[in-house]
Amino acid sequence: MRIENSFIAADGVGETTERRLWQDGATHWDEFDPSLVGEKTGERIQSYIRDARRALDDGDTDALAETLPSGSLWRLYENVRDEATFFDIETTGLDAATNDVTTVSFHRGGDTTTLVQGRDLTADALERELSKSAMLVSFNGKRFDQPFLETNFDLDIGTPHLDLMYLCKRLGLSGGLKSIEKDLGVSREGVEDVDGREAVRLWKRYDQREDDAALDRLVKYNRLDTENLRVILDDVTGRLHDDVFARHV
Repeated sequence: MRIENSFIAADGVGETTERRLWQDGATHWDEFDPSLVGEKTGERIQSYIRDARRALDDGDTDALAETLPSGSLWRLYENVRDEATFFDIETTGLDAATNDVTTVSFHRGGDTTTLVQGRDLTADALERELSKSAMLVSFNGKRFDQPFLETNFDLDIGTPHLDLMYLCKRLGLSGGLKSIEKDLGVSREGVEDVDGREAVRLWKRYDQREDDAALDRLVKYNRLDTENLRVILDDVTGRLHDDVFARHV
């Protein structure tokens, strides 16, 4: 599903009206006919389509995301797939006020970049990565990763942020990221036994003993978090497409 299939972002349009439009043959902005709805609703939808087309042509993801209801940002993913950035952080603990970020991985367009504390993990480097992103994708990142980065590096991250955890819950996929990976058959070869606590221990071994093997293992774990997020999101958006859109067309 793409943003051009959506009408729910128009002022005054809810799920019922949107489904009725799809069932009446208006499955794309190009197919919308104001006669399918009342005069005022038709004017609002036409106004939304004009503004949304302009934003889409300009690559203004922020404007498009702002109009979508909560929980519907996934509808924009197919439009910005190559510019979507899957990110994950590792830290020395759970409290951003008293702990540090150790590694941050960004996966975008098939490539993964990892920044490491003491090497290249800086506010400037983070801002450069974030500036390349049309959309951020995380797992529980709205409550943890993003606030941690903002606190540790004095950042104000305004990029539209899709938190995959909530989409998974919507589909009945519960538990943490590793549990959902197992449910979907997504592998984590080479670091199957690493979890958040082990990630902290790996950093300490590197930081205190200069154990490069421990850092390599930590980085691999962190990178797989982001790469697997893309696999999971592709699966989840496919399911949502079938549930929200395809079955009503």
